[in-house]
Amino acid sequence: MALLTILHDPDPRLRIKAKPVTVFDAKLRTLVDDLFETMYDAPGVGLAATQVAVPLRVAVMDCGNDETGPQKLVMVNPEILEPADKQEMDEGCLSVPDYKDKVQRYNRLRLKALDASGAPYELEAEGLLAQAIQHEIDHLDGKLYIDYLSPLKRERYKKKRAKAVKQSA
Repeated sequence: MALLTILHDPDPRLRIKAKPVTVFDAKLRTLVDDLFETMYDAPGVGLAATQVAVPLRVAVMDCGNDETGPQKLVMVNPEILEPADKQEMDEGCLSVPDYKDKVQRYNRLRLKALDASGAPYELEAEGLLAQAIQHEIDHLDGKLYIDYLSPLKRERYKKKRAKAVKQSA
């Protein structure tokens, strides 16, 4: 396994729409393992292949906690079905470091996807898991959560990002 480099906004590769996975082989399983290792190291609860410059429709997440233990989920070519109960939720992103804000997300949904071996599955999700699924699928579609912010909040974010870049130079 290997730690991968997570892209940060405004890297244009984050805006590329990922291509569906058609080959389920050892290379894909290695990518999934590397995504998990990178996500845990970051640390985060989800990571899409597009965030590490791999334009494939693959994402991983783990919304487990101390009570439940790990709850690893691999989504290949995911599709959201039956979203319901839109709510405002706090959100952050490994590709948008040091910035969090509230966005509208569905609190419940059904997911249809493939696992790393190509086997189809569906699951019902709510709360943090539903939010993470939407967030990672957005990455696969070339979107960031900051795209959902109001123009004023997006401008505040851009100013904060520019200041941070200037200070690190």
